[in-house]
Amino acid sequence: MFQKKYFRLFWLLLVLGFLSYPLFSSLTRVEEPKISPVLRYYMCFRTAQPLTIDGRLDEESWKKVYWSEDFLDIEGKGKPKPRFRTRVKMLWDDQYFYVGAELEEPHVWATLKDRDSIIYLDNDFEVFIDPDGDTHNYYELEINALNTVWDLMLVKPYRDGGPAIHSWDIQGLKTAVYVDGTLNNPNDKDKGWSVEIAIPWEVLKEAAAFKKKPEPGDQWRINFSRVEYRTVVENGVYVKAKDQRTGQVLAEDNWTWAPQGVINIHYPEMWGYVQFTATEAGKAKEYCDEDPDADVKWALRRIYYRQRNFLAEKGRFALNLEELNLAKDKDLKVKGWNYPPTIMTTESLFEAVYTNQSGVKWHIRQDGLVWKTETNEK
Repeated sequence: MFQKKYFRLFWLLLVLGFLSYPLFSSLTRVEEPKISPVLRYYMCFRTAQPLTIDGRLDEESWKKVYWSEDFLDIEGKGKPKPRFRTRVKMLWDDQYFYVGAELEEPHVWATLKDRDSIIYLDNDFEVFIDPDGDTHNYYELEINALNTVWDLMLVKPYRDGGPAIHSWDIQGLKTAVYVDGTLNNPNDKDKGWSVEIAIPWEVLKEAAAFKKKPEPGDQWRINFSRVEYRTVVENGVYVKAKDQRTGQVLAEDNWTWAPQGVINIHYPEMWGYVQFTATEAGKAKEYCDEDPDADVKWALRRIYYRQRNFLAEKGRFALNLEELNLAKDKDLKVKGWNYPPTIMTTESLFEAVYTNQSGVKWHIRQDGLVWKTETNEK
């Protein structure tokens, strides 16, 4: 009887240990961006007529909306300016979110033809959308110059354990590519290629607040990336250039609309914003609202980076800003928000909270999820 009692207890503890192990063990060190977020905003106007998705971006609705800023190196302005220009436009209607991209490229090439291939092994254009801005449950879409698509959904960023759902497809997706030149022909010089994408709201709303498409005035987090390899011509075809010393393929360039401050696009807190308006393209000029909570969310994110790295080093989460070497950091004192933030920890969990005088609270936890709550406190 004694042995059976403790045998059951042993197995209970063992099971509980296994259940908690993945959460704790998946929280490894994370790299801190070398820059603060560059707050990119784009006002997304409505198109009066559904667009014909042919890759050309020559319809009147496209002509009436502005181009985004040119892409920068993924790490920011401190790195060399991209060799080729990349920029985007956005539109919407009741059925679709439209993205148009223009990629300058003197030698357009692509090899991958099967859907859901690892498209960034070719030169590509990529779209990332986080509808509710909490950095979890977001979409990724990649496309090459052959119009081959890879679409997937991330439950969490890879640093927070993922996973990436590769079997997820955007039902009803429309894409097209137009090559201004000749594809895979090294005997001439091309001008580039353009991409046109229509993503149904019926799919995008899955991860949106209240599971609905945006209303005028709503903002979603979004970013765009371009992967670009250096190439040479061998036996009449393009191949990736190699390091002459090591024989390894040269690392690709990564260019993005909103820079990340780190060579990793899966930092959704660094992405830009798209704001939706009911105004038809070309009818009036409108400007985006700046995120009033950008500073407090960034302050919480910095605590998250330090907590994750403190855990990796010490085997526990820090109890306060002093342990995180953030107590003297002036950027953590956000106007209108009570300082210092509240930090709560257990052996394998933490939550940090900023509160303002109206009772609004912003939270962040160990896997990077960020969210807002409100109370009636004054």
